[in-house]
Amino acid sequence: QVQLVESGGGLVRPGGSLTLSCKASGSIFSIYAMTWYRQAPGKQRELVAGITSGGSTEYLDSVKARFTVSRDNAKNTMYLQMNSLKPEDTAVYYCNADIKGRDIIGSYWGQGTQVTVSS
Repeated sequence: QVQLVESGGGLVRPGGSLTLSCKASGSIFSIYAMTWYRQAPGKQRELVAGITSGGSTEYLDSVKARFTVSRDNAKNTMYLQMNSLKPEDTAVYYCNADIKGRDIIGSYWGQGTQVTVSS
């Protein structure tokens, strides 16, 4: 059984910062790509940032230069450092990871963490 758990969301003022964490646990052999998505009310889920096992990254254009994705492979954890937050960053943030367990490779999702940017 593999689980992903996000943490670090909350309420922050415009211009503020937050760091999200996504920790994988369970029967894990390898973790491949890890990705942050977000979904705002009434909108489709969108890819925010992703990182491969080798450290290559990609970002949504609107968050480039403000957000930084990283991972600690020893801790099976991915992070999203979010700076200069804007009200339009308000959403539920989800992590996704492609994980090889004991017998299968699967794509797993966390439960989501709310980020609200408001004055």
